[in-house]
Amino acid sequence: MKKVPYRNLISKVLGVSLVVVLLLSNSLLAQEAAAAPSGEGDAVKGKQLFNQNCAACHSLNKKMTGPALAGVTERHDKEWLYQWIKNSSAMVKAGDAAAVKIYNEYNQAAMTPFPTLSNQDIDDILAYTDAPPVVAAAPVGASESVPGGGSSSGISNEIILGALALVFALLVMMLVLVNKTLRRIAEANGVVLEKELAEKRLPIWKAFAQNQFLVLVFSIFLLLSAAYFAYGWMMQVGVDQGYAPIQPIHYSHKIHAGDNAIECKYCHSSARVSKTSGIPSLNVCMNCHKSIYEYKGNPEGPSAEDLANGYTNEFYTGEIKKLYKAVGWDEENQKYTGESKPVEWVRIHNLPDFAYFNHSQHVSVAGIECQTCHGPVEEMEIMYQYSPLTMGWCINCHRETNVKVEGNEYYEKIHAELSQKYGVDKLTAAQMGGLECGKCHY
Repeated sequence: MKKVPYRNLISKVLGVSLVVVLLLSNSLLAQEAAAAPSGEGDAVKGKQLFNQNCAACHSLNKKMTGPALAGVTERHDKEWLYQWIKNSSAMVKAGDAAAVKIYNEYNQAAMTPFPTLSNQDIDDILAYTDAPPVVAAAPVGASESVPGGGSSSGISNEIILGALALVFALLVMMLVLVNKTLRRIAEANGVVLEKELAEKRLPIWKAFAQNQFLVLVFSIFLLLSAAYFAYGWMMQVGVDQGYAPIQPIHYSHKIHAGDNAIECKYCHSSARVSKTSGIPSLNVCMNCHKSIYEYKGNPEGPSAEDLANGYTNEFYTGEIKKLYKAVGWDEENQKYTGESKPVEWVRIHNLPDFAYFNHSQHVSVAGIECQTCHGPVEEMEIMYQYSPLTMGWCINCHRETNVKVEGNEYYEKIHAELSQKYGVDKLTAAQMGGLECGKCHY
């Protein structure tokens, strides 16, 4: 049999390699174990569960409908918390002293039971309530912008503008010198300059006044221009397109209708059934703002545009406090004081008294979107009048908009007759009488 001289050496190398791999594996496992949370719950999962189940009535560091939950495990043991979260009413009825105390302290408002939450879910929530608050890191590149630093390699705009100004000044000086030189040469050669010729001419205004044709043409042009601008000015009387008044409490449609996708008719509910859309009562605001007492905004912080306009998180939180003051809401004790005061909202869209407009006819019957007349409300930080709301604007809409008659028995007979009359498949509002004076004027 042939002898292999390096077989023992290879076996030794493989054995040592196996030992090293095992040692590294144990080391990595030990590091993962050390990096794993030492508690029984997962604070990351707990935050998600807290927002889904608890945030409507509880905050970490502030009393709301229920008590603040930061450090709740220091006030109650976990077994008690398991029972309380899954069925608080049973503990109150059983006469548990701590349960009865909380029930009475918070206006005898029964806590919603969560029997579907497992003990592990509750442990995750408690891990989140016991976790210290996380301080958001500053955005990358938001700090330490040193003027004149070495990071900029281009020539600044100020230097370029300065050089251009210097070149322009030199050109002006050269032109002045050339002009003087040419005048001296002309005078030396007996050339008559413009100044001497101008003394023999009539002034422009005298020459214009003596020309009757030019005077007539200019007068007609002046009268027509004056009539044109006077007509344009008078046509703008009563048209408030772009009107954006400052309200006593700042309300951002961009945040409510845009970022949070709240339906317009949730707040303006009367638009479905009545002539006017109505100004929402403050009770509608409090449906949400009993629990939303501060504005947290974008986790990445406000944009540069918002900062330039002063729309910071603190600004919006201050506006929520104005709402509380108006409705008489005691934020600390979570109840109304009865000391309320009206908010004097400034009306934006206002039609003349002789013009009739019914929101329900357009919203519920015609199915027209709010943005058709009011523009991209979901993008408006400050609400403004988007459309001119003039008679011509309404007439154009009636001429161009087809009436939705599908599935509407009221329009079946009218649609059949008028379609035959006009020889069309679809009817506009104008073809169905939308241009009659009595439709919109009393």
